[in-house]
Amino acid sequence: MQQMSKGANVDLSSLTASTGPLTVALSWIDPSGEGEADVSVLLAGSNGKVGGDADFVFYNQPTTADESVRLLGKSPTATGSEDRILVDLGTLRPDVQRVVIAASRYAGATFGALDELCLTISDSTGVELLAFPIKDADSETAFIFGELYRRDDGWKFRAVGQGYASGLAGLAADFGISVDDSEEQQPEPAPAHPADAPTVDEPGAITDHATAKASSTESKRPQRVRTAKKKVTAPKAAKASLAEHPSWQHARLFSVTGLRNDQEREARATATLLAVMAQVPEFGRRLTARFNAPAGTIQTFAEASFKHGDGKVRPDGVLRVARAGRIWTALIETKTGGNPLKADQVEAYLQVAARHGYETVITLSNDLALTNEHPLQVDKRLLRKVALRHLSWAEVAHEADMLCHHDGVANPVHAWLLSELLHYLRQDNAGCQGFRDMGAAWVPVRNAVTAGTLRLGDRRAMHVAESWEKLLRQLCLRLSGQTGLTIAPVLRKRRDGDASVRRLQTVTSLVETGRMSAEIRIPNAGGPILLEADLRTGQIETTVEIPAAARARSLTRVQWLLRQLGQAPPELRIEALTAGHSTGPCDLLKNLIAEPGLLVPDDAEQITSFRLTLSSSMGTKRGTEETGFVRSIDLAMDRFYREILLVLKPDTTQ
Repeated sequence: MQQMSKGANVDLSSLTASTGPLTVALSWIDPSGEGEADVSVLLAGSNGKVGGDADFVFYNQPTTADESVRLLGKSPTATGSEDRILVDLGTLRPDVQRVVIAASRYAGATFGALDELCLTISDSTGVELLAFPIKDADSETAFIFGELYRRDDGWKFRAVGQGYASGLAGLAADFGISVDDSEEQQPEPAPAHPADAPTVDEPGAITDHATAKASSTESKRPQRVRTAKKKVTAPKAAKASLAEHPSWQHARLFSVTGLRNDQEREARATATLLAVMAQVPEFGRRLTARFNAPAGTIQTFAEASFKHGDGKVRPDGVLRVARAGRIWTALIETKTGGNPLKADQVEAYLQVAARHGYETVITLSNDLALTNEHPLQVDKRLLRKVALRHLSWAEVAHEADMLCHHDGVANPVHAWLLSELLHYLRQDNAGCQGFRDMGAAWVPVRNAVTAGTLRLGDRRAMHVAESWEKLLRQLCLRLSGQTGLTIAPVLRKRRDGDASVRRLQTVTSLVETGRMSAEIRIPNAGGPILLEADLRTGQIETTVEIPAAARARSLTRVQWLLRQLGQAPPELRIEALTAGHSTGPCDLLKNLIAEPGLLVPDDAEQITSFRLTLSSSMGTKRGTEETGFVRSIDLAMDRFYREILLVLKPDTTQ
């Protein structure tokens, strides 16, 4: 991979022979939790201006009409957040001379406050071609990372790294776009579900949609590009049930009944997913774009047979995308439950794909790939002509959730199909729930922590640290899909971006304190959420520190907080902090309701913030059973979000 410096340029044809779409990824770490950046793309002509508003791709208009450029959305990563853009240079109009890759921030947040700003470009096989790390961002609120530009019959990339202090509106105006920042009422989007279709009914599911982005159901765009973010209404609640008895179950489009073994689970899961991908264009496009497939007509097939050696092989599925006379093809290998991918099986499919001129082999399982590396080790020589890509069932559910409940789809029946897919994926018997097992090392490491015998260098502890990261990534994906917010781990040190360093830090913490911890950023939460699992005490703690209200006296600041927490769990621990102090008066909510003065500092210093902590029991087993560790982490985080974070409101008097 070529490392770029500011102002440098490179001929893309010198980096790859692939002619398929490129994936441009913008990544960063947000240590302050001030909020994400939003990417945008401008298609400019020879005069440096866009041809029209349709050539401005951003959150309210995520694709061009010909789908030559498409925003693929934000994804939580093991190191922060990543925003991906698909650019199909071969299908751009001839008059487009430059493709400008930019991003913007809001509410006074600047790019200088972000760490590890970086642009990377990958070819259609997933190979990273170049990286442009940006180290000199400062007070800019909009930033041009780089641009793709025509040169003779090819394309080059220039590392720009320059910003604007005027935000997205100023950036757009410089390229000749008429901007409207007003918050006028937008047309009401079509309902997310048909009138007679059930919504996904998940007990305890988180349903905050306050910051959801625009629905693609909008039928008419304003004459001026509106950079102010639009809202969508939450999906309608499920209709009252006509069931005569609680035991009656709604008929489902995708049923899990009758599944007797792993082979049947894999076959049905594959067929269900591929059918929905083919029938719901927005969903199919989001998934295929992950693998650099072109935008086009999607057709899917189950269990096609191919000759291989003296016998035959049958991949679980075949995915084909047709665009402008070209057909892109991927073979799919699916695993459900805890079944691992098999190297010999995947290598056979890579050989078949190479022989037939297919582009990609996609593996789909409950395992989560934390980096761009595939979780399975295969013969590298087989990857010279065919890309090997991986997708987790958790990522599938995340994309379906975002479309079904937040971003919207054009057809109400398609929204219902997505809700049926989500219902299927969440059934235990389907085997598609994502990461559900801390692995064989969990119990020995837990016992060693309890006994005080765990030491650095224990390989089992490193396996637990890796599983902890996968659990956190899935937690962020699930919460993002349920809330419509970009939820991701917080990394406060530059070295935290290195996976081996992060895992060593986790192991060190286990050895020294018996704890695993992580900070999770949830927008509008007041601060990052500290999630800690104490293996010695068997407790999980979720903590947030929020600023105190601007009131004249400390007692009234305490009363302001207690009024909001009237229905919170009585065992909630509240600590009052003053400037320059990391600890302060502390008591349980049930005691403070009767005597708020317990939180007032004796030295008469003003309270500046409150630290709220909720404890719950930690599961000891390795999975998602009632006493499982994975389940207890999910329940603890969901409860904290629902009963604490959602009821807290910022002080509007400041």
